[in-house]
Amino acid sequence: MPNFHPISIDRYANKRWRRVAGYSFAAHETIVPLTAGEFPRALLSLPIAFVEQNEAFIPVAVLGVATGRNLFVAPDGRWVGKYVPAVIRSYPFGLANTNKGQQVLCIDEDSGLIGDGGEGEPFFDDAGGPSSVIQEVLNFLTQIENSRQLTVNACSVLKKHALIKAWPITVKTQAGDQPVGGLFQIDEAVLNQLSAEALREVAQAGALVIAYCQLLSMQQLPVLGELAEAYASAASHAAAHAPASAASQELTLDYLNKNETLSFSGLR
Repeated sequence: MPNFHPISIDRYANKRWRRVAGYSFAAHETIVPLTAGEFPRALLSLPIAFVEQNEAFIPVAVLGVATGRNLFVAPDGRWVGKYVPAVIRSYPFGLANTNKGQQVLCIDEDSGLIGDGGEGEPFFDDAGGPSSVIQEVLNFLTQIENSRQLTVNACSVLKKHALIKAWPITVKTQAGDQPVGGLFQIDEAVLNQLSAEALREVAQAGALVIAYCQLLSMQQLPVLGELAEAYASAASHAAAHAPASAASQELTLDYLNKNETLSFSGLR
């Protein structure tokens, strides 16, 4: 579990941080939160669902079918897919609320990415202010937080109009059908029957875009099964031909890419 600590000049003035070289840190995440600003790109490669927390619904990217296995992180740490959720791109940083209601920039001190000088990026500049990269990180996280607040409001409108229903998922893999519970989807039938007044309220809250993006993203569900089968086939091939060469263990999916560096390029 991350050990986030506020970034202060007293604690980090002489320290540096390194960018992540892959996504192994997210290898056990099966769902991660998304904000509305991410939906247009996320739906092109990730199934999007809702989960219920504290009587509210939040949108998430569905990354796996088994507990503790993120299918979008390859064994060598590469991200398999076209879109990396913002919350993952922002690691090892995060925002935390103080007792006074203010937000402060934090870093995971157990990330292994913090060092005493030498290689890496500085936290502060020579004048004692945030370095340009740290300011970029803060701007990115602020953008995520602003979008999150809009998303919370939009999802409350979806709930108000009973537009979210249970989504019982079964993913087909070589090991058999894998059920995935606890997820919710947009109720398209209810959406199509909304009154003009209700539809206007949903649209004005930005919830209509969320609704249609979630429905469109459901076509990505088979990707989970394809990834699970690809990993199983690679493992079986490696076991049958041990010692296997690195080339023989690579996945052969068309959407495999090599996103290996941290990027703060906005929600989209």
